[in-house]
Formats: sequence, structure tokens, C-alpha cells
Amino acid sequence: MAVTEEECSSAKSRSSSASSSSALVGSARSPHYLAKCVIPGSALLHVVSAHFRSPSSSDIVFGKATSIELVAVGEDGVLQSICEQPVFGTIKDLAPVPWSSQFHARTTLMQGKDLLAVVSDSGKLSFLTFCNEMHRFFPLTHIQLSNPGNSRHQLGRMLAVHRSGCFVATTAYEDRVALFSLSTSGGSDIIDKRIIYPPENEANTGVGRGNRRLSFSGTIWSMCFISRHSSQSSKEHNPVLAIVINRRECLINELLLLGWKVRENTIGVLSRFADSGPLAHDIVEVPHSNGYAFLFRVGDALLMDLRDAHNPSCLSRISLNFLPATLEEHNFVEDSCKVHDVDDDGLFNVAASALLELRDYDPMCIDGDGSNVKSTSKRICSWSWEPVSDKSAKMIFCLDTGEFFMIEVSFDSEAPKVNLSDCLYSGLPCKELMWIEAGFLVALVDMGDGIILKVENERLLDISPIQNIAPILDISTGDCHEEKRDQMFACCGVAPEGSLRIIRSGISVERLLKTAPTYQGVTGTWTVRMRLRDLYHSFLVLSFVEETRVLSVGVSFTDVTDSVGLQPDVSTLACGLVGDGLLVQIHQAGVQLSMPTRIAHADGIQLSSPVCKSWSPDNTSVSLGAVGQNWIVVSTSNPWFLYVLGVRMLSAYEYEIIEMQCVRLQSELSCISIPQKQFDQTRTNSAKSMHSATGFPGGVEVDKTFVIGTHKPSVEILAFDPSEGLRVIASGTIALTTAMGTAISGCVPQDVRLVLVDRCYVLSGLRNGMLLRFEWCSASAIPSFGASTLNSPISCSLVNIGNTTAMHLEPHACCSSDMIADELPATLQLIASRRIGVTPVFLVPLSDSLDADIIILSDRPWLLQTARHSLSYISISFQAATHATPVCSAECPKGILFVADNSLHLVEMVSTKRLNVQKFHVGGTPRKILYQSDSRLLFVMRTDLSDDTCSSDICCVDPVSGSIVSCFKLDLGETGKSMELIRVGSDQVLVVGTSLSSGPAIMPSGEAESTKGRLLVLCLEHLQNSDTGSMTLGSRAGSSSQRTSPFREVAGCSMDQLSSSSLGSSPDDTSCDGVKLEETETWQFRLAYSTVWPGMVLAMCPYLDRYFLASSGSAFYVCGFLNDNPQRVKRIAVGRTRFMIMSLTAHYTRIAVGDCRDGVLFYSYHEDARKLEQLYCDPCQRLVADCVLMDLDTAVVSDRKGSLAILSCSDRLECNASPESNLKLSCVYYTGEVAMSLKKGSFSYKLPEDDLLTGCDGILTNVDASSNTIVASTLLGSIIVLFPLSREDHELLEAVQARIAVHPLTAPPLGNDHHEFRSRENPVRVAKILDGDMLGQFLELTHAQQEAIISMPVASSSNNKVGSLKAASTTPISVSQVVQILERVHYALN
Repeated sequence: MAVTEEECSSAKSRSSSASSSSALVGSARSPHYLAKCVIPGSALLHVVSAHFRSPSSSDIVFGKATSIELVAVGEDGVLQSICEQPVFGTIKDLAPVPWSSQFHARTTLMQGKDLLAVVSDSGKLSFLTFCNEMHRFFPLTHIQLSNPGNSRHQLGRMLAVHRSGCFVATTAYEDRVALFSLSTSGGSDIIDKRIIYPPENEANTGVGRGNRRLSFSGTIWSMCFISRHSSQSSKEHNPVLAIVINRRECLINELLLLGWKVRENTIGVLSRFADSGPLAHDIVEVPHSNGYAFLFRVGDALLMDLRDAHNPSCLSRISLNFLPATLEEHNFVEDSCKVHDVDDDGLFNVAASALLELRDYDPMCIDGDGSNVKSTSKRICSWSWEPVSDKSAKMIFCLDTGEFFMIEVSFDSEAPKVNLSDCLYSGLPCKELMWIEAGFLVALVDMGDGIILKVENERLLDISPIQNIAPILDISTGDCHEEKRDQMFACCGVAPEGSLRIIRSGISVERLLKTAPTYQGVTGTWTVRMRLRDLYHSFLVLSFVEETRVLSVGVSFTDVTDSVGLQPDVSTLACGLVGDGLLVQIHQAGVQLSMPTRIAHADGIQLSSPVCKSWSPDNTSVSLGAVGQNWIVVSTSNPWFLYVLGVRMLSAYEYEIIEMQCVRLQSELSCISIPQKQFDQTRTNSAKSMHSATGFPGGVEVDKTFVIGTHKPSVEILAFDPSEGLRVIASGTIALTTAMGTAISGCVPQDVRLVLVDRCYVLSGLRNGMLLRFEWCSASAIPSFGASTLNSPISCSLVNIGNTTAMHLEPHACCSSDMIADELPATLQLIASRRIGVTPVFLVPLSDSLDADIIILSDRPWLLQTARHSLSYISISFQAATHATPVCSAECPKGILFVADNSLHLVEMVSTKRLNVQKFHVGGTPRKILYQSDSRLLFVMRTDLSDDTCSSDICCVDPVSGSIVSCFKLDLGETGKSMELIRVGSDQVLVVGTSLSSGPAIMPSGEAESTKGRLLVLCLEHLQNSDTGSMTLGSRAGSSSQRTSPFREVAGCSMDQLSSSSLGSSPDDTSCDGVKLEETETWQFRLAYSTVWPGMVLAMCPYLDRYFLASSGSAFYVCGFLNDNPQRVKRIAVGRTRFMIMSLTAHYTRIAVGDCRDGVLFYSYHEDARKLEQLYCDPCQRLVADCVLMDLDTAVVSDRKGSLAILSCSDRLECNASPESNLKLSCVYYTGEVAMSLKKGSFSYKLPEDDLLTGCDGILTNVDASSNTIVASTLLGSIIVLFPLSREDHELLEAVQARIAVHPLTAPPLGNDHHEFRSRENPVRVAKILDGDMLGQFLELTHAQQEAIISMPVASSSNNKVGSLKAASTTPISVSQVVQILERVHYALN
């Protein structure tokens, strides 16, 4: 029988008391974890469009379950993610609040920007504004509506915003609505007036109060404001709210019109509209119509005249069942497949499927029995109005059949006219539509990829996809591509959009070309244009230890060294373009100027050999150099000189290199960087306002500056003007210390870059693997030249030696050392520092623009997003590389050339992909997936197939091409439920569990229904062909490198065209690494064993390398193969639980069983007696989704209510008399999403120099992250990693988290209590897993902001929760120590 809420609460209190009483028992062995969402959920539940970043920006916000994402659609129709932030709560609805001319902004930064209104489980209505500096949304104010939670009577279920932006309405699920008037004064309170209907006192008295209470009783389905005449001010009229409501025990819905008299602050029902026709489900206002709205019903749509709110009427009816002829279906829709609309009884509605309140459905089936029933009447499931309209209003809507139509409402005459188009497009039904500017239509599909459509010539064109990997039903990991890191293979989506996805961390790259490993000793790479304004690169310069080679960039890479003119027998230090057709090579002996011939480039000189000129310093050698436009900067070693060189034209083909100035250096230089002139400033508008907005000293042009790094160590910005000579603009000293107060060694800059995005700042990569960001202290503090009285940190760095004349400038006076000493520089302040690795950090901009994102090379490649606040970077999905350079050609406009493992790798960064995911459409619904490393194949269990002979099968998939190489069909009416790879002797077999029954598997009480299932043993065999040698299961025909790359063509150029003998590749290469695909491999499943079991086989797992466990209903069996024969399976022992078994897992001799009510049970198998013994029991009732054992004593479990919990045994030295409720609930974490799959120890990166990173600050970690990491995948498409921490690190981060959770910069933006949210559905006193998303915000802050959070008083950071008492420690906290720990987590999980 079902358990009541009282029993559940008593069980929680029992577990709470048990946890508190045993808090000290085994505390030293208690696990400590940090949970980090490495891939946010991709299920898009809401979409809105407005001007959030600026009055001119066209922005889209996706509302997910627990995060919001800001995106934009480019001119090419590709969706680009701008930022995403977790909200630490569950979003219920969101809507844009348009800016009105009547509003007065609190600050000038808010002027003209729209706001985002959000209601969530915090019980608050939140108004958010986007902060460009912090690159995220921040709350302006929170309006308390109700208590936190999801009660149906609490306000905050849905939102409606008046078109003027002056009124906002929100409702509960039932019976209540609240209206708010927004203030136009610009004061601190954004809300002017508010009213709730029915009033609080009337609602509390119940239905006995009278008819007024009865007039608004029922479930609210939809609502919208009805605008009045445009001549009236929005504040002069009383708003009217239209509501579709379903009264209790009524078969039809009513339309109610509520009127709010703002001055009197009274509200009431103005009128009702009810029709005996179809069921009404949505009300939508017609924009700019002054009182018209569409009432959508099942089968039709009514145009309503609501201008007189007291007398609503229907003007016209549009039938949806007799629409014009539809188009041919465009792409992925299968006629025989049905789209499943998951109802409240489905798996996705977790709140409706509360613990132990089991309905009559199979919990392993995500599309309940009722979902396959199709209604004969069509209905509108999504719609969107044209963003800009004049005399008419146009709406595009989608039916539940996937057909798209357009309605145009014109107001030329007295009565509006409605025109309905032919079918514009046919695809999958969309749950959300958003028509944005430039004619693009964003269409979101439930449990499948969305699409971006283009409205063109009365048709909708499919432009690009919107990735969605939800729901993730199962995952497996492996490295089939030899990328030296695991890829995650996931079962995603449901029929007809079921697919396999290969998920990688970081930014996606397409591997276009790999050469043979013959490029030893590469010391540098550069790409050079032929002319300054050229769009594409012309030459690729490769420097080796004792030589330099030049390759042409184009369809093929050809060696053109002799035709370019660079000196081939030296190692190049720097290379660049000083002017049109003038290439400069800097090497140890001097500087070489060359003019390539037409053999090397079509725009070269018409001579048989290149023209070359050289320059060399006197009695010294060059150590560093950089090439700018019209000038060159080089430095020498021993003695230390800095030369500024120019180029002067003597005749048509004759130039000379001249010295413009030479100064003696007091410190040796370590790096030089010259900003390039920006010819295209499409991304930055800040060039005009650079002096006022960027903190750059007035009168200084960026084109005349360069940045140096010194061995002092320091970072300095210098400016050169022929009339004034060299001047030091700004300087910043590098002085880093550890948490223990000792100086960090190796802080010499390896690379420096000047960045200009809204403001100027300097990036510096150090030789010890750290990355620094410097900014000017403040605009007001920047001194003007000659007026500063501050002590310059490098006032004597430069001593003038002499100068000469530039090619087009008049001679100027020498700049004396006294003059330079008087012009003291501004101070650069260290804003942020991060450790990237332990090897020197190189900075490689993706283009010459000063706002270009930058590749960071150290132990691994990263991409730094220059527009972000502080330092924000994400890993690139590529192996460690020593050098990199951007390559822009017509065939590969966004290419990057990496040097790694003595090979050249040409890749293209796919920055437009929101997720680093590769998709293989496999049909049906993929339920289970396994990766076999021996054969490098994927085994996939599919259901919901449209095949007439079967609805479920087991297929074998090539993870490189996505092709199905073998398939085993189950019997008609049989459904696959579970499968595992089990070792039999030296081979592996695939054991499959199925269901032979079509009814539900579980009774409402949680007990197993009387059903039947089947256990099968399959062997995968490799068939021998006449032209191939014999193959075994353990030796695949070639490695993954012998496969065809999925990226065989780039911009119309095939890979063999991109290949070249100059790059060490064969002309007939077809794979990404130069090895041909073996096309003759054939695999086949063979059924070795089959037997019928008394129950569905829902779970199985291997056990002790010679057995396997399999469940059947509420029983599970220990099974083995007699004499290692896969054709002989024997059930050796049986164990029974009270309720349906959902999961099985084992670790050595320990067995963990998860059922649908009693939670997790620990068992042990005695081989001698062949018996199973229950040892421990879960202290809480729990509907288990999945479980994994970390060791003999610790289990990680996910449940169907969105929580992760870690259970552990008490001290094994204790004598437990009873196995009842004696597992300890060590720590919990509420995610708000159901994790259907838990995997152990993968999807994390092993640090290359772990000892150096952990020991540099005296912090030691004894946790093996690679074997103790847990990966959880959820139904909403999230990937969450539980990362182990030491007890000391956990306590430190717990104290930091308590402060971050309440600081205004980092607190939950929707007003949630962070501790309450992460504790939801769990006992309050149980310890919490640390929130990596909350802690990760700490790394996005500047040093000053980090110090402000750490120095917060304990009283203000404590949230008065028992779980925070430990975090409220008064022990001093070191910012550098916190940053180091979080850097390790960020480094490992990205």
C-alpha cells in the first residue's frame, strides 16, 4: 500500500535524528565532494527576445530549469551563445519588461535597456538587468509572492507583461492572481502599486464568503493583458487582464476579463465568455490592435473583440482541421512515428510523480501509454508575432502536427480582416516559437534539436539547428578517437528524434588535417598576409632550431621558401608584414626585409628572385622582436638595447631598414608585442571613445604603442612617436606570493598582449604557467605626461642612445634620458591572476583585432574570452600543443594550426556550436549504451522503432562514422530494458534483459507487477572476408585512426585537396590523421543463450569478474557461466526485496540494490554457502534512479525527485544488531533535475604535473580524482561531475561558499536561499555537497572583489542554518589558497 505524507515526514525526521546522532562516528572517513555542472542542461523551456544588453542589441534569453542563457542569432542565422549563468533555483516562467519612455533609469547604464522578469521556486518575482561589465544578469529587486516551493495555491506560476511595460501579472496554479504597477520615477522601489485577487482575507475564508470568491475558482491555463487605445497614456487607463480558467468539474474553459482600477486600487471580474464548443487553452493579444485577441481552442481559433471589456464578442472563427494543403515534410519527420507529448504521469514531470505516489505506468518508460493516443482535432501549440509591424499584425503558429502557418490581421477597415496562409513548413511540433528581427524564427522542439527558420517569400527555410541533448537516458565513456581524453557517448532524445551524441568538454574543433610526426624542433609559427587589407593569409612561416620554411596558404600548402626571400638557414624569432608586399623576418643575427615574387604569390614582384634587405645590430645579437605596420621593434642581449626600426622606400623595388631610435635597457626584455592596426572594428565600437572609456592616456594612439615584459619582472606599455621618441605609458610590477607569504618563482613574462574590449587591459602569460590581467587603476588616477609626481617603477629603464629619420617623417630631436625620466608612467594594477599550468604560457590571438579572443597555450590549449570580466577561459577540445597560429583562407576561414607531437594539425574552431557535441541519428529511442574498448564499437539498445517486425533491438554502432554495423532484433512485442558487457573467460559477451509484457511493471504500492521477461546472451563475431585477414573480437581491424573523419570537407574543399606533400601527407588520405578507412569490416550478433524469467529484467551488472547480477521484479540473481561457456547460464543465488528493483551495482564483493521505495540496500554474497546476505539499509525512503558504489562502504545514489546523495556504512568495527536503517546519509545535493545515469571515474582531466600544482602553496591533496569522480547525466541534458576533495579543502571551500551565497555580486539572482535550495527534499541537518557552480563565480571576480567576499563578517555570511555552522569559522581565509583549489577543479573538469 502507498505510504502517506506523515510516514514520509516521520522517515525524514528519523533519518535526520540518526544522522545528527552519528555525526561524529566515522567523520574522518566521510566522503567530501564538490558538484560541478560541466555541461548545463540543454532542454529549453522558455524563450523571450528583447534589448537586454543595449537599446540596439537583439538578444534572446533561453529559460532552462535551473539556468538562463543569453544568445544572439548572427547574420548567417547561426545561434551564438553569449553567456549562461545558473540561478540556483527552478525557473517557472520569464518575460521581458520593455523599456518605456516614461521610465527613469536608476543609472545611465540602464537607460533604454529592457528588463527580464522571472518567477521561480523562491516564491519571488525578480526583475533582472544585464550587466555588460560582469557579463551576466543581476537582480534589481525581488517581490515576495509566497513561501519557497511549488504549491499550487502559491503565486508565481506564470507571467504576463503589458506591452507598455507598466504592468505585470502573475498567477498561481489555481484561484489566485496578482497585478503590479511599475514605477516610472526611477526610485529604489520598482513596484508602484500591487493588488491580489481574490484578496488575502477573502481567500482565507474559503468559498463561504459568497459569489465573488466562487467567480474565480479553478485552474488558470493562460492569461494576457489587453491594451487600450494608443492615444491614452499607459498610466491613464485601468489595465484589463484576460484569463482562461477551468472551473472544477467543468468540461469547458471560460474566458474571464479582470479589471484593475489603479487609483481606487480595486479589482474585479468585468465579464465572462464561455462557449459550448471545443476546449479553450490559450489567450493571445493581437499587438497594436487596441483590444483584439485570439482565443486558441482545440480544433479552432477565435478572434475576440475585447475593446469593450464588459461585452466580449467573437468576430470570426478559424478552423484548424480544414487548413490549406500542407507542404511536403522537409527533413526529419517519419510518417510512421508519433511525437510523444509527455503528460503528468510521464517520467519528466517529477513533481507530479512524488515519492511512493506511483501511478499506473512503467517508470522505465518515458512516454506513458497515453502519450501515443493522437487527437483527431488539431491545436496550436506555439506561436509568435512579427517583431516589427505597421498596419497589420502577422503571427506564425505551429500545430501539434508540426505544420506551420501564418495569420495576418489587417485593420484597414472598421472590422479587422484575417488572412490565413498556406502551410509554410512541416516538421516536428514546436513547444516555443520566437520571431526575431531579420526575419528569423527560433523554434524549440520538445526532446529534440530545435531549428532556426528564415521567413522568405512566404516560405520558411531551415537555416541551422539549435542543439538539445535532452533527455540523456544513458551514458558511456571511452577514447575511440585517440584524443588522449575520454569522450562521452550518450543516448539522447526520443523517437523520432532519438540520437547518439559524442560529448566532449571544452570548445569544439573540427580536425581537418594531420601530418606525419616529422616536424621535430619547431620553435615558432606565424601566418602572414601579402597586403595589410587582405582578408586571407598568404604564407605560413615555420621556424625550426636551425632553419626556417615558408609554405603558401591555400588549397594546398606548398613550400615557397626560395620565392619569398626569408633567410632559410636561421631560426626565426618573429615574423610579420610591415607594409604591403614587405615581409620582415627577425632572427638572431638581425632583421631581413623581403619582397616575394609572383611564384610565391600572385601579387608578388615581377622579378625572378625576391628582393631582400637586411639590418643587424653592432657587436651583439638579437634576442627578441616584433613586427608592426610601418615599424619594427627588436631587443638585443648582453648588452641590452631596444631598437625601433622603420622602412624607407628608395625606388620601386628598393627599400632600406633604418634605425628610428635606440635606447639602453636597465632590465633584459622577455617578450615584445605590437598591437596591429584595426581595419575592421565590427566587434568594438570603443575606438572612438577609447580615451574616455578605456582608461588609455589621452593623446596616445594605440597604433603607436607596444607592450614589453621584463626580467624585473614587470609589464610595461611604451609609445613611440617620431617627434617625441619613446615614452613609457604605463607599468605594472609582477610580485606574486603564495598563501604562506613566500614569493612565487618564475614570474617572468613569456608573452604579453594589449586587449581593447570596452576598456584597455594587458594580458601576460608567465613562464611559470600563470596568466595575469593588468588594468589602469582608474581613469581619474591616470596622470598626464610631465605632470606626475609619483615614483615611476621603471623611470630609469630606458636610456636614450640615438635616433634617425623615418621614411616619411622629418628628423626630430633626440629624446634624452632626463626627458624620459620626467615623464613618469601610470601604474598598471594587477586585477586577476590564474594558474593555467606549469609550462610557459603563450598568447595567440585569433585575429589581428584588439578584441579578438585569445588561445592560451600551456599544458593544454584554452580559449580566453576577452570580453569577459576578469579572466574567463574554457578548454579547447584538443591535445597539448607547443605552438599555434590562426590560419585564414578561402577554404578554411577559421582555421588554427597547432604543433603537437611533432605533427602539424590543421583544425577549425567551431565557435558557433553551443555544445561540443557530435550527433548520429539512429532512429527510435536509444535507452542504453555501452562502449567496448577491444572492438571500439558502441552497443545501443533502441525502443519505439517503426519497424513492422520489431519495436526494439540491439545495434552495434561505429563511433567514428555513426553507421550501424550490426543489429539484433528482439521479438515482436518485446522491449529491451537492460544490458551489460560480461566477461566469459578471455572474451566478452553482451547480456540483455527484456520485457515480454506490455502492461506496467510496478503497482501503485511500489511492488512488482506479475510480468515476464527474457535474458539473452549475445556474442559479437567478426566475419572474415576473402580480401581481409582473420579478425578476433579483441583486435579491431585497425585503430580509430584508420577511420574516415566525419569532417571530410571544409568549405567545398576535400581533405585530400588540403593535404600536401609539403605537410607530410599522402594525396589519397581520407581520414583525419592520414590513414585510409578499412571498408571491409563486418560484424554480426549471434544468440548464444535465451531464457524466460518471471519478471521484467530491469537491471544488471558484472560481479567479481566471473558472475553477473540480474534483477527480475523484486528479486535479483547471482548468475554465472558454467565452464566459461556463454551457452550455459546458471542462477546461483537469489536475493529479494520488498519492492521493484530499479538498479544494481557492485564493487568487489559488495552489492548495492536500489528499489523504488526502500532506497539502497547493501548485500554480500557468500560463495561457499551460495547465499546473499543483506548488510545495510537506506535510512530514507527513496525512489532510486541509479546507484554506483565508490568502494565497499560508500554509494552514490540519484533519485527521481532531483537529489544526489552519498550513503556510507558506519564504522565496521561497530556491531550492528540489525540491518534496518543503518546506512549513514553522509551528504546530499539537490539538483532540481533527475539524474538517470551515474558513472564512476571519467570525464575529468589528469593534471600533467600534479605534484607541482598541489605543492606550490603547501597544499596537499590525498584524493585520487580519476578514480573517485562521479559523472551524472540528467533528463534535462545536464552533465554534473562530483569531484572529490580532501577534508581540509572541503572545510575551507565550505566557509567561502557561505559568503559567496549571500554577497550581492554572487548571490542567487532569483532570490533563492542557496542553502534551502540545495537541501530541498532532504533532511536539513545532513551535510551538503559543495556547489561548484556557486564557488566557480569566485574565479570570475577580480582580486579586490575576492578580498571583499573573503573579508565579509561571519555573521553576515551565515544563513543561520545548521549546515553552515562549520562554514562560519573564524579561521583566516587566504584568497590565493581558495583560488588555487578552485583552479585545480576548473582545470580538471574543463
